[in-house]
Amino acid sequence: MSSGGVALAAPIHPAVASGAFSLTWLLVALPLASAAVLLFGGRRTDRWGHLLGCASVIASFVVGLAIFTALLGHDAGDRSIAQHIFTWALVGKFEVAWGFLVDPLSICFVLLITGVGGIIHVYSIGYMAHDPERRRFFAYLNLFVAAMLLLVLGDNYLMLYIGWEGVGLASYLLIGFWQHRNSAAVAAKKAFVVNRVGDLGLSVAVFLMFSTFGAVSFTGVFNGIDQASHGAVTAIGLLILLGACGKSAQVPLQSWLLDAMEGPTPVSALIHAATMVTAGVYVIVRSNPIFDAAPTAQLAVTVVGAVTLLFGAFIGCAKDDIKKSLAGSTMSQIGYMHLAAGLGPAGYAFAIAHLLGHGFFKASLFLGAGSVMHATDDQVNMRRFGALRRKMPITFWTFILAWAAIIGIPLLAGWWTKDRIVEAAFAHGPVAGWLLGGAAALGVIVTSFYMTRMIIMTFFGKERWEDDVHPHESPAVMTVPLILLSIGSVFGGWFLIGGQRLPSFLAPVVGPLKESRLPFSSIVLDIGLPVLVLLGILLAVAMYVRRPVPVVPPAGNVLVRAGRRDLYGDAFNEAVFMRPGQYLTRTLVYFDAHVVDGVVNGVAALVGGASSRWRRTETGFVRSYALSMLLGAAMVSILVLIVVVL
Repeated sequence: MSSGGVALAAPIHPAVASGAFSLTWLLVALPLASAAVLLFGGRRTDRWGHLLGCASVIASFVVGLAIFTALLGHDAGDRSIAQHIFTWALVGKFEVAWGFLVDPLSICFVLLITGVGGIIHVYSIGYMAHDPERRRFFAYLNLFVAAMLLLVLGDNYLMLYIGWEGVGLASYLLIGFWQHRNSAAVAAKKAFVVNRVGDLGLSVAVFLMFSTFGAVSFTGVFNGIDQASHGAVTAIGLLILLGACGKSAQVPLQSWLLDAMEGPTPVSALIHAATMVTAGVYVIVRSNPIFDAAPTAQLAVTVVGAVTLLFGAFIGCAKDDIKKSLAGSTMSQIGYMHLAAGLGPAGYAFAIAHLLGHGFFKASLFLGAGSVMHATDDQVNMRRFGALRRKMPITFWTFILAWAAIIGIPLLAGWWTKDRIVEAAFAHGPVAGWLLGGAAALGVIVTSFYMTRMIIMTFFGKERWEDDVHPHESPAVMTVPLILLSIGSVFGGWFLIGGQRLPSFLAPVVGPLKESRLPFSSIVLDIGLPVLVLLGILLAVAMYVRRPVPVVPPAGNVLVRAGRRDLYGDAFNEAVFMRPGQYLTRTLVYFDAHVVDGVVNGVAALVGGASSRWRRTETGFVRSYALSMLLGAAMVSILVLIVVVL
């Protein structure tokens, strides 16, 4: 038991790597080496750089599959394998190793990052075919994948933080890849700055771990929770959550994600499906002993998730930019994952299951959007689409499957994963359960609405594109990845949740799945959630099929206008953080210039003025000095007489 009286998942003492596990370092080394070759090789690698970039990630996926297969050959209690590379820091009794940890949680992320990431790399060959800087683009993609792999494979929080910052750097480089566009450069800076706020939280959490436990390794921290104060553990949990909010674009650090759509579409797919935004979910689930021992921090995770899933969903309803609507969707779906992670042992496995399923259908949706853009001269305004299903049949049907998966059509990926999160939320206590479950259920309706709206505006109705646009299906190098991702969208949920495969697999890391009782019959959810999905579909059909879609968006009501402005997230940050920061800075500058410098300069002027005046008494005449001595002696004599008389 922890100091807070909460049972912890028993930390696993890792076995030493051997066999296939000794190749773990290659997972990170292959894409990192490829990035180095492409960056330092320069223009000489232009002709084959994209092929090397794809091959390195696919090779990492093959290594990951071999390690996963070897891991399945171990008993459940022995599925935690460490590979020590070298001692990174050694100060007295404090030691930090540079080593990798392969366990059920990390291998799930490895397969997602390299599998979906590899598919996105292949798609990028076609999407970036005519870009003169394609080689540099693939170098940055490789760097992104390598940093994310380091993040999930490191066996301590310090290595995790190095990968965390590497992901931030790579996202900055890729969001601003077309830096000749001012909007892309500004979006990259915004993502970098907002993430620095979250990164500060995680870095302070690591410092606090060191001061509290004398260690930053997972095993050292988790083993020391029983002896730590409840306040310290809670503070660490809240600081980790702050870091997760930054990387995963959760309220209140969500404002960067929509602007990040300025980067090339494969970047959006990689960020939203396989890398950056999933990092926050990973660090919370990895830190499950900390959150299990800190109920306040755990509650904060659920609240952030519940608020963000609605926040992002409502933004998705108001956007006409297809990529920004999908970005709001990502914000919402990651909110579901945070909500599940905050439910503790009842939700950890479902958070990861939804993350993995989301990796397939969200990558498919973003790459499908990229295919549409590729066919319409980079148009992103859905009001300029319409009737594309006849021009782009493969893109259309793969998009339909991903749509069905994300809204929760029965038997597809989202139905298996998201519905279990809603169920776990309703079972989370008499009051909190109804609040969290109600928010999750409302999110089901809104998700169904905005995704159906997207389908209708893009693929149905009348043709609304410009006269000089000639839509066409994308080449095979782009459509084949869409087909592969669609397979995951259809069967991924069954593979993960069917027979409780993933919860059982993750149990050594997050503890056994905690079954909670619903406050009502489970039949209510089994029937009610599909009904909510249908309700959202019908609402979208009523609004966008029965009436023509205007090319110029109507003014809309207050909620629509708020959604178009990202629910005033930027305005809030400007009013609460930026403006007060400006005023504070100006005040400090004024104080420094007029008070601090005034005192320093005043003292200098006083001494200088007094010196110049005193200098005038030095005449160089002996008679003047003799007179001064006489007057001085007289004054001393008078003072002596006064003292004697008194």
